[in-house]
Amino acid sequence: MKHFLAVVMSFFTVLALTTAPFALEPSPSSPVYDGADVSVFQGEIDFVQLREAVEVVYIRAGFGETADSRFAENAAKAAAADIHRGFYFYVTARSEAEAEAQAHYFASLLSKTQYDCRPAMDFEAFDGLSIREIRTIGLTFLRALEEETGSVPLLYADAWAASAVWNDTDFSTYPLWAAAYGAEEPEVEGEVWSGWAGFQYTDQGDLPGITGRVDLDRFTGTVLLTKEWTEENTYTVQPGDTLWGIARQFHTTVFDLVKANDIQNPNLIYPSQILRIPESGGGEPAFEHTYRIQPGDTLWGIARQFHTTVSALAKVNGIQNPNLIYPGQTIRVP
Repeated sequence: MKHFLAVVMSFFTVLALTTAPFALEPSPSSPVYDGADVSVFQGEIDFVQLREAVEVVYIRAGFGETADSRFAENAAKAAAADIHRGFYFYVTARSEAEAEAQAHYFASLLSKTQYDCRPAMDFEAFDGLSIREIRTIGLTFLRALEEETGSVPLLYADAWAASAVWNDTDFSTYPLWAAAYGAEEPEVEGEVWSGWAGFQYTDQGDLPGITGRVDLDRFTGTVLLTKEWTEENTYTVQPGDTLWGIARQFHTTVFDLVKANDIQNPNLIYPSQILRIPESGGGEPAFEHTYRIQPGDTLWGIARQFHTTVSALAKVNGIQNPNLIYPGQTIRVP
């Protein structure tokens, strides 16, 4: 990724008035993965070799109204190598309308491939824009992308931009992928983020499978859209067990167990079968909130009330028609 440092001078006054930066650490209670981000500039990549050095790779999908010329090739090879992969998009928008159009285009590219890491916004070409305009364009892009994909995107920014531009609570729900070359941890001002989800620490990396230099990153489990299953969150079925009883034991639901384990018949499980338990640590339910639909409610209004999206509500509740919900129906809120 390229950084446009010329904009620093235009915001010098803003920086002079802010508080001292502090080092962000990884998002708490999360594993950290070695990673890299790539684009057409890395040329032809051997992702099988790359997988020996990194666990997560972010691939540029495109920029503006154009797909990265190696997007399709890199996406297919990364999938074949079975490496954790996500995609980022370089935003060039200069208005809300252009931001929405570019988010839609990014989502259309994503729909053509498979990925298991959050999509990411890379918006750093700020020439001619005020901070207010930058924030409006960035927030429009992020919200539109979330609406179309059902996933909360990452916000990529260098430590300076995270402090001077994106330091606003509107962006607190979007995990930060921070760049700070040569630093132990990225230093960011404000209290928008308690930790980083991604940390790009050099653009001079040397990795197997790539000729030339490449950006190196560290990523936390926050970037993953799929849970990493370990022995700690699996259960071996015992004689006499039922899915209903296992759901009660682990404070989850039969629906979530069926979904997590691709069970065709909830009444048919076997002793010694290993089940994935879809819950967060500490025995908390997978979904903290439920809501009982009231007369006059719409899924759009409920999404706004709980700061989520229509697509996310439809996905977790198996709703086929978002325009058809019923009073008295209880839905889960992600």
